[in-house]
Amino acid sequence: MIAKAKVIISKTENVKVPTGVRLLVRRCCIAVLEEEDFPGNAEISVTFTNDDHIRQLNREHRHIDASTDVLSFPLGENGNYDVNPDTGMKMLGDIVISVEHAVAQAEEYGHSLQREIGFLTVHSMLHLLGYDHVNGGLEEVRMREKEEKVLCELGLKRNDTYYMETK
Repeated sequence: MIAKAKVIISKTENVKVPTGVRLLVRRCCIAVLEEEDFPGNAEISVTFTNDDHIRQLNREHRHIDASTDVLSFPLGENGNYDVNPDTGMKMLGDIVISVEHAVAQAEEYGHSLQREIGFLTVHSMLHLLGYDHVNGGLEEVRMREKEEKVLCELGLKRNDTYYMETK
């Protein structure tokens, strides 16, 4: 169980963060840490931005000239993290979420913006803890299972739109 988690939330200029999202993001971060039995105290930075800014970050850091929904910048590797000397907390890294992308994807997938931002936060937290899905396979399946488990525990389960009742 987590003794303490500090989630630092900020936003770039001209980005509106919907009501309740800050609390949701904190809950998602803590839920992932608890699910993973993370040892000790953790510090995470989450920034809300727009498509132009996330595109710039994606171009600078991943050499991909396109906007995206979320970027993860882990500070640790193999369970080793720097410790903030002021707080004694392990610094996991930074999460950057495009609110524009999240709104569009929520509409595209037919679920709430809260579900989408929750998913992006949980997804990115797992990246900060070392999970990856880029190469597919078993690691991607494990990551997806963990995402859905945490989201269901938070009451953000997937919509049942893929199921059609027939008479």
